[in-house]
Order: sequence, then C-alpha cells, then structure tokens
Amino acid sequence: MSGRDLFCQPRRIGRGAALTLVFASVLVAGAATGSLPGPDRKSAADAARSAATASSHDDKTAVARAAAEALADGKSPMEAAERAVSRSGDRWGAVYSQGEYEEFQEALDGQYTGVGLWARRERDGRIEITKVQSGSPAAAAGIRAGDRLCTVDGRKADGLPVTEVVSLLRGDADDAPAGTAVALGMERGGRTWVETLRRARLSTDSVTVRRLADGATVIGIAAFTKGVGDAVRTAVRQAPATGGIILDLRGNSGGLVTEAVTAASTFLDGGLVATYDVDGEQRALHADPGGDTAKPLVTLVDGGTMSAAELLTGALRDRGRTVVVGSRTFGKGSVQMPSRLPDGSVAELTVGHYRTPSGRSVDGRGITPDLEAGRDAVQRAQTVLSGLGDPS
Repeated sequence: MSGRDLFCQPRRIGRGAALTLVFASVLVAGAATGSLPGPDRKSAADAARSAATASSHDDKTAVARAAAEALADGKSPMEAAERAVSRSGDRWGAVYSQGEYEEFQEALDGQYTGVGLWARRERDGRIEITKVQSGSPAAAAGIRAGDRLCTVDGRKADGLPVTEVVSLLRGDADDAPAGTAVALGMERGGRTWVETLRRARLSTDSVTVRRLADGATVIGIAAFTKGVGDAVRTAVRQAPATGGIILDLRGNSGGLVTEAVTAASTFLDGGLVATYDVDGEQRALHADPGGDTAKPLVTLVDGGTMSAAELLTGALRDRGRTVVVGSRTFGKGSVQMPSRLPDGSVAELTVGHYRTPSGRSVDGRGITPDLEAGRDAVQRAQTVLSGLGDPS
C-alpha cells in the first residue's frame, strides 16, 4: 500500500486512509442520480442487509446517547463517542475533533499540511519514499524517491501500515499546524541521517499528465479532490487520437465520489457506474452521456487503490471499457455517515456498501486485475494498449 501525508488524518478510533471516509458524506449529501427498484420478495441477502441496517442504527443511537450523557455530566462528548464507536466493532468507524474534520474539507479543496512525501511499504516491511512533491519541505531538504524512511520523531517506521506512517508525518491536526517540526530518520545507500522538517501548507497535485515515447498518455489521479473529474476530462480531450490512455490509480485512497463519477463519465456514454445502499435503501450512480468510448484505455491499480478509486475501476471494467493492470486493490467498499456531536467533533459509522455495475461487492475483497504487474506496470500497460489498437 502507498500513501502520502495529505490523505491520512490521525484517527481517534482505528487506523486507515481517512480521506476515503468523505466518500460517505458525499453519497449522503445526494450525489446519486437515481435509485434502484426494490425486490418484490426479501432474499437471504436482503435479510442480512436488514440486520446490518438495524445494527448501524443501534450503533448511531449508542454514539449519540453516549455523547449526550457525557455533555450532561460535564464530560467530553468526543471521548464518550470514541468509547461507543470502539465497542461497536465498526472497522471504519471513527471520531474526529472539529479541527481534524475541518482539515478534511481543506484537503478536498486541494490544500493540506504536511512535508510532501509519498511512501510505500516494501515486502520486508521497510518504508520507501516513492515521490517527493516539488517545492515541499521534503524537496528542499534533498529527500529523494528511493530513500528509506526509518523513523518519524524517533518512532520506528518499519512494519507500520503506510497510513499510520503518514499520520505520524502529519501529526495531530490540532497540535501540528504548519511550522511545527518533525524529525525523520532517513537512509540512502547505507548512509543514515536525521532530517528535521517544518510542516507547511501545500497544494495538492491530484492530476498529473505525461506523454510516453510510444504516444500513450498517462493520467495519474492521486485522490478525488474537487475539480479532478473535469481535469481528467480535459486531459483526455487533449490527448493524441492515437496511443491510448493509461489511467494510473495506484495509491489513490479515494475522495469525493462525485469526482469519481465525473471521471467515469469521461470514458463512458452514460449508464450505470455503481449501486449503493444507505441504511438499507438502494440507490444508484450514473455517468453522464457523451464520454470518449473510442480511445484504448488501461487502468493501473495496486494495494493503495481504495474506495472511490475502486468504484471507478470497477465501473470501467464491468462496462467493458478498460483492462486493469497491477495488483489487487485494497477493498474499501463501505459507506460511512458523519454525525456532528455537541462539542463540534464528528463521528462516522458504516451505514452501507456499494457494488460495481455487475453487482460485485468490493468491500473486504478488492478488485483483482486482469493482468498482474508490479514495478513494470506501466510497461505492461503499454503492451496491452498496443494490443488494443488505435481507435477507428
């Protein structure tokens, strides 16, 4: 799995790629463009879903009750909610301070506080820097892709999930604003040193475009922040008619589902993108008509491809629009709903799951690529594109 210090808030309950949790709030806000008719008879799956829905309602009630009781007793609603969420057993349940949640909104606008690093955990558990953002504190310090990150503020990084390493890089949202220091233990070619960086307010570069020698256009999406869907549409329109498109979703931890649907609309001529349920109510997401269905398309994924990125991947493959190359995706296909607590903090609990157009569940399973590939994924994608041929 890979990540960078934009996309992981220090979670009060559990650990994970926290930006994917806004997937829930966007869906609940009405991103759906249609709804699915309910079945005439309740199947075993429907019964299980009803039981899960009842459980989610119980969990939300328990969290709200705990927060209200804490407030009445002069205690912190946030701490009470943390205990309730922890007891719920919800893998993606989380409680955030008001400041942490506000940073989500800033991140979705393309701003974040951090040092500008992307990282990946190798098979042996070591954390390797995969990319350094231009103009960031990490770039100014001379940190390079390929360097090993050994420690963060003295804590050993080896073996930790990348999401947790990223949380350490960012620090607590309330106590680590721009200007605060973080000490990184680094290694390069057998040389070790400690680099102390000052966190800074940085702008994200969510969409990157580059041309390969064979004419293929690589469109990389780091996360689905505001404006990403239109940026992808523009990149596809400006791409040469020949050569095809490589859509790179590796390390994409999710974001706004509306942006993922707009990206899907770039490659589809309308139709179903995904179905999902919120507290048992079935809904659907549809692409806008008029997308480019001619240019050959290959999608790159890996273990860091999550949530809205998996939704996009599943939609394009199920609709026969892309060949998927890389490694199995993360498997985060659940929907969380945010609830504001009396002290301004926010609790999020799972209320449902989404499925690809063919009805496949992603949660806990991920998406298996059509063609397995590792570091040579781009080269494998080029080979696939050459076999797909130019549009006619």
